Amino acid sequence: MSNRLKYESSPYLLQHAENPVDWYPWGEEAFDKAKREDKPIFLSIGYSTCHWCHVMAHESFESGEIADILNHYFVSIKVDREERPDIDSVYMAVCQAFTGSGGWPMSIFMTPEQKPFYAGTYFPSTSRYGMYSFGELLLAIAEKWQTDRAGLLESAENIIAHLTSDTQENSKSRGMDPQLPGKAAALFSRSFDKRYGGFGSAPKFPTPHNLIFLTLYAHIHQEKSAFQQVKLTLENMRRGGIFDQIGYGFSRYSTDERFLVPHFEKMLYDNALLILAYAVAYKESGEKMFLDTAEQTAEYVLREMTGPSGEFYSAQDADSEGEEGRFYVWDYDEICGILGDAAGERFCKHFGITEQGNFEGKNIPNLLNGNAVSCEFEAERKALYKYRKSRASLHLDDKVLTAWNALMICAFAVLYRVTGNYRYLTVAEKNHQFIEEHLAEGSLLYVSCRNRTHSVKGFLDDYAYYGAALLCLYDVTAKPDYLKKAEQILREAKRQFEDWDGGGYFLYGAENATLITRPKETYDGALPSGNSVMAYCLVRLSLLGAGEGYEEQTERQLAFLSGEAQGYPAGYGLFQTALLMYLYPPEKITVVLSGEKPGEVLARLPLYADVRILPELTDDYRLLNGRTTYYVCKNHTCLPPSNELPGN
Repeated sequence: MSNRLKYESSPYLLQHAENPVDWYPWGEEAFDKAKREDKPIFLSIGYSTCHWCHVMAHESFESGEIADILNHYFVSIKVDREERPDIDSVYMAVCQAFTGSGGWPMSIFMTPEQKPFYAGTYFPSTSRYGMYSFGELLLAIAEKWQTDRAGLLESAENIIAHLTSDTQENSKSRGMDPQLPGKAAALFSRSFDKRYGGFGSAPKFPTPHNLIFLTLYAHIHQEKSAFQQVKLTLENMRRGGIFDQIGYGFSRYSTDERFLVPHFEKMLYDNALLILAYAVAYKESGEKMFLDTAEQTAEYVLREMTGPSGEFYSAQDADSEGEEGRFYVWDYDEICGILGDAAGERFCKHFGITEQGNFEGKNIPNLLNGNAVSCEFEAERKALYKYRKSRASLHLDDKVLTAWNALMICAFAVLYRVTGNYRYLTVAEKNHQFIEEHLAEGSLLYVSCRNRTHSVKGFLDDYAYYGAALLCLYDVTAKPDYLKKAEQILREAKRQFEDWDGGGYFLYGAENATLITRPKETYDGALPSGNSVMAYCLVRLSLLGAGEGYEEQTERQLAFLSGEAQGYPAGYGLFQTALLMYLYPPEKITVVLSGEKPGEVLARLPLYADVRILPELTDDYRLLNGRTTYYVCKNHTCLPPSNELPGN
């Protein structure tokens, strides 16, 4: 009973290939059928590790009764939001306009011309809480399509006009605003949870790019209170259940204010950003727990999220055996049975595990009781990890996404920079090679690949994130090829996506299919926006003096995002970081080595610095006294060469 999704490569689409629903992938075949048969389209958008997507699939899309309604009255399309962020962005704006909120699974009803007239997220299989059942909703819309189509079409035109006017209004630039970082820091301070860390109330999302911004802001302005917010947040996340105390790595977010109970899915991008945040915080504070957490998270990624050619997979599911979190929770007696009574009792006491449980009668291991974060229970942890792997398994989304892999390159490059451990650089460079071989054709990028087959042509985020990854590799290797490739990728981004009239960059561009609106994403949500990452890349190129024109491009992009960020500066964390870098350029350090490995020197240098390590002497840079020599320039002044780094 398979449908057309069986020919797709996306794990999410393949999960629905055996549904009785006659699913189509997004494409002309589906739209032509809808036009020919005069039917509305039901568009369902989600991703393979989404818990509520699984619930709706089981309740509705596996139901013969629901399938009969959909197949008779609608043409049904499935979209993987991670492969098609353009479609997801357009219709998420639609969903938010209709309902005031959004999420996945996303359910859109639209005309064969892709114009939406009704939207929502999850719909239950039976009526409850005043909600239509999904079947009732389908029949009501099918009837309205026949009896009041003019009303539906009017609704569609109104929502498109609303979205178009929003896009035009948001494109007005107000000039670069140097006050924005201070305003953002003040907003974070007001919403900071002084008891548990994090910002606002539950649910709490890590948003590590905001923590990185606050770390840099504190460093530049010597604002100790801002960095204290970072430290408490990072410490409690490491102690909480959002961090997997048995297998390492971070879950998506915390459902409670204490970071105890996570939404259990693990995403590649969260873990990449958190490696960066913990590594940056370690370099700022010297606190070993932060470095240990970054390295343990990297260990998780290498063990469970990395393919044989160095590619990084997308996500691990929250569900096992049809139950969210089942894989991660424990019984007190179960642990004692594995470790033995004495060792089990000590382990349980240390990790807050009780006979009553701390989560629905079960236990999430955590250190929120104040016990030490240490390697004291390493043997027990490994035994429990091995047992956990044997009792259940998690679905792995093994799709390889260009943007998320590029972000992980940045994470491993920075981890190499703060530790000097060459292994991390090797991992980053191997992944770069994979992208070049399987996701790039010259300067053109693709969104994703699976089983060596790539999907559609890339969007802004793919180019911006890959440009950032290449710059991070250049930062730690000084290899000119990385800088050259970064410039090529960012020139291509400019060609495809730049809005010459309104400023900024569109999400989809010259190489992509056209949709009903053309979004320009600027808000730094779970992931930094492509526009913010472009700002970061342009600032880096400008500071490196890579070539002519970058200064003007940088100022234009910072001015555009300054206008976007005026309403809520704290929602633009990575942009604020880029703006700080532009306003307060890092010092430049050139190092001439004498018998030392580059990684050893990098680990000693400040993180907020443009570093170039020379493999050999030049006319301008020579050894002093035959020893490793530092050439430092800051505040438009170059200091005399020295065998000791100033300030050390």
